[in-house]
Amino acid sequence: MSEQLENEEIPIITVAELGVLLQQDREGLQLLDVREPQEVEIAALDGFENLPLSQFAAWSDQIDTRFDPEAATLVMCHHGIRSAQMCYWLRSVGFTNVKNIAGGIDAYSQIVDPSVPRY
Repeated sequence: MSEQLENEEIPIITVAELGVLLQQDREGLQLLDVREPQEVEIAALDGFENLPLSQFAAWSDQIDTRFDPEAATLVMCHHGIRSAQMCYWLRSVGFTNVKNIAGGIDAYSQIVDPSVPRY
């Protein structure tokens, strides 16, 4: 990863903003969840594609054929740390419209939808 990209802040989206977006037409919106499969089994949001960071080698070489590097891409994890790492990596491989979901699914459960289990 280039040092310049690592020093740039990744834009964020709040879970409240995400909640509004998920109620609208999601066309053109790419939703990525980098948590582990067992985490997704506990709590998940519809429409997110699971790309576990632990399985990076299995999917990383296909990222630009599976997803549009210019489309709005929102990345989620449990609290926002792993998703930030993914955002930096996506930007390093040419994705231009990437946002980290601040607070992750845990914040989403607390602020937007308490029916989403916490763990």
